[in-house]
Amino acid sequence: MPELPEVETVRKGLLHLVQDKRINEVIVRWPKIVEVPTIDEFCQNLIGERIETVQRRGKFLLFKLTHFDLISHLRMEGKYEYFPEEELSPIDKHTHVIFKFTDGSQLHYNDVRKFGRMVLVGKNQGFLYKGIQQLGPEPTREDFDLTKFITNLQKSTSLIKPLLLNQKVVVGLGNIYTDEALWTAKIHPQQPASTLTHRQITKLHQSIIEILAKAVNAGGTTVRSYKNALGEAGAFQMGLNVYGKMNEPCPRCETPIVKIKVGQRGTHFCPYCQKLRRKVS
Repeated sequence: MPELPEVETVRKGLLHLVQDKRINEVIVRWPKIVEVPTIDEFCQNLIGERIETVQRRGKFLLFKLTHFDLISHLRMEGKYEYFPEEELSPIDKHTHVIFKFTDGSQLHYNDVRKFGRMVLVGKNQGFLYKGIQQLGPEPTREDFDLTKFITNLQKSTSLIKPLLLNQKVVVGLGNIYTDEALWTAKIHPQQPASTLTHRQITKLHQSIIEILAKAVNAGGTTVRSYKNALGEAGAFQMGLNVYGKMNEPCPRCETPIVKIKVGQRGTHFCPYCQKLRRKVS
């Protein structure tokens, strides 16, 4: 699943490619992609709309249009592909929504697993969408309040990894960056969140902010099919310490990295650096 750095990189790519373009026609080939409104209304309302900008909240993309906000969530494997008029190619079988622009270029939404969703709402109503309103803070020093983070963890009954995957605690973390942040903070993924000390939570808070910022700068992490809107793979996989590194030596202590299931998610960690402590003094 694209995580925050990948979605932010897609946003930047889309902004570079489609800002100020005007929509001439929309074709929806898989109706379930569109949640609201009806397919006919969705396609009709978008005709003549200009893409003013592209914003992001958590893992949601928001296309700010002349009269509407188009909300897009990539889910597991959704991606956008841009084609200048002179480079148009046959429609891929996994292309489910096609935006045709007045200059002849096209933007295709491609999704192998068909899990992605789009919602069209009124102008400047995107951030009022229920799924967006329920999101926690962005993982930045300005938005991600340490005191509130400490409170949320200490009152939780969850293990730390599933809790970090909850987008109400902090947005943008998925499997990759949760494993990386926990390794950096030397916290076992099965550690009960409520047992963490202020010092551990402070280190984890710092790790989340720094790792996601570095991943954004690197264009995200390429695992399987991820590419940004420019068709480029991310480069942060070169800086991963534990994710996808099973049986490889830990960069800190050289103990082999192990992989287990936590909350039904494959989880990588170092058994020496990240010891499980039921009681933390």
